[in-house]
Amino acid sequence: MTNKLPQTVGVILAGGLARRMGGGDKPMREIGGRTILDHVIERFSPQCEQLVLNANGDPGRFAAFDLPVVADTVADYPGPLAGVLAALDWTAANQPQTQWLVSTAGDCPFLPRDLVERLHQARLREDAQLAVAASDGRSHPVIGLWSVALRDDLRHALVEENLRKIDRWTARYRLATVTWSVEPVDPFFNANTVEDLSEAERLAKLANQ
Repeated sequence: MTNKLPQTVGVILAGGLARRMGGGDKPMREIGGRTILDHVIERFSPQCEQLVLNANGDPGRFAAFDLPVVADTVADYPGPLAGVLAALDWTAANQPQTQWLVSTAGDCPFLPRDLVERLHQARLREDAQLAVAASDGRSHPVIGLWSVALRDDLRHALVEENLRKIDRWTARYRLATVTWSVEPVDPFFNANTVEDLSEAERLAKLANQ
């Protein structure tokens, strides 16, 4: 990551239940002979000081990726906000000098290589506390920049208020939105279904041109 930006930890949220694919770990499905998670790590890792995986269950299934695996600290699988909180807590405990976290979904194989840079630039330009990615006229709240300083606020919202939707929480703060082009490929395309995997195979050829 460029030295001009603050140190940033990246978290790949890989805790989804993949019901529309028949269960299992979506990031472990393959595109072009490589797992989706391999694609995400390749694009995300150079942008961050450290990557961690948020996933529940046996962490051993991700051993080949050689990344810290952080489980939710809030019970009953409350969704991606719990994964963000787990990563914020991990950052505070293991990288106390780092004040920023960027989250992404584990099923976005075409993640932009300037994700962290542009989120930070928007935060600074707009004097925002958080930043979120967008494309094709909609925001992607799971892909965003988070301040470690807000982790206790997030814990309160999750545990005491039972808040689950990311955009309901981010609406409480100054939020910058950064839009990416969808040409030649939407960088936030995500594989939710078996049909999406076939489409991803086609898009991969365009993304690598």
